[in-house]
Amino acid sequence: MLRIAVPNKGMLSEPAWDMLSEAGYRLRTNPRQLVVQDPDNDIELFYLRPLDIAVYVGTGTIDVGITGEDLLRNSGTPALEHMPLGFGASTFRFAAPNDSPITRLEDIEGKRVATTFDKLVQDYLTNHGINAQTIHLDGAVESSVQLGVADLIADVVSTGTTLRNAGLRIFADPLMHSEACLIRSPRVADDDPRLTVLSRRLQGVLTAHQYVLMDYDIPVDKVSAAVAVTPGFESPTISPLHDKQWAAVRVMVPKKKVNQLMDDLYEVGARGIIVTALQASRI
Repeated sequence: MLRIAVPNKGMLSEPAWDMLSEAGYRLRTNPRQLVVQDPDNDIELFYLRPLDIAVYVGTGTIDVGITGEDLLRNSGTPALEHMPLGFGASTFRFAAPNDSPITRLEDIEGKRVATTFDKLVQDYLTNHGINAQTIHLDGAVESSVQLGVADLIADVVSTGTTLRNAGLRIFADPLMHSEACLIRSPRVADDDPRLTVLSRRLQGVLTAHQYVLMDYDIPVDKVSAAVAVTPGFESPTISPLHDKQWAAVRVMVPKKKVNQLMDDLYEVGARGIIVTALQASRI
C-alpha cells in the first residue's frame, strides 16, 4: 500500500485535494480525519502539516507527498522531488523597510533576517558569501522588523500586497521560484510501479487542466487546412457526416488558445464549433 502525505491546510491544500480527487482517489469526509484508507486504489492518505511533509517522506515511513519546492529545500531531508504539479506558484524574496538603507544583497551582511525558512535562507546567503543571522518565526514575519526582532525579512511573495501594507519593499533577485511538487522517499525507486500509477494519474489531471476537447464540422475539401490549425497530439479524429460534403473533427487543443483557434477555424470554414472541458486523461 502506497502511503501518501497531503497538506492538511494552507495554500497548497485544496488544489492538492482536488487533484487527488480528480485522479480517482478517496479523500476524507470529515475535516478532523487525519488518515484515510483507500483499499480500491491501494493507498493510505495522511493529512499533515505542510512544513512537516518533507520530513515524514524523507526520514519517516511515508512513501510520497505533495508539498512545495521551497518546503522541500528548507527541510534538509533526503526526500526527492519527483514531478512538478503546476499549482501553488510563488516567489521567495527579501524585503526591507521602505526607509531602510538595505537595497542590495550585499547590504544584508551582519543583519538579522526574519524567516520561516531558516535553512533555505542560510544556505542562500552562505552560497553568496554573506554572513547574517537568521531569526526563525513560524508566521507573520512581516511584523518582525516593526517589532524589533529583525532588520529585514525573507518570505514567500505572491502579489506583494501584504509586504506593502507592512511598509516593506522587495529588493535583490528572488532566492527561488517555487511550486507544488510530488516528492518521494529515497526508499521508493523512481520506477516503482505504485509511483508510476500515481504519477500517470496526476499527469492525466494536469493535461486535462491544460487542454480541452474541440469538435467542429468542416467541408471535406478544407479538412487539411483545418487539421493544420488543430493538429492535436497524434492526429485528430475525423468522421464522415450524413452530408458527404462535410466531415466532423474531434481534437484536443490547448485551453489557453481556444478562442484564437475557434476564430482561425471559422475563417477556414469550420462551423458548429463546440468546446468541452476535460476531467482526466491518459496521453
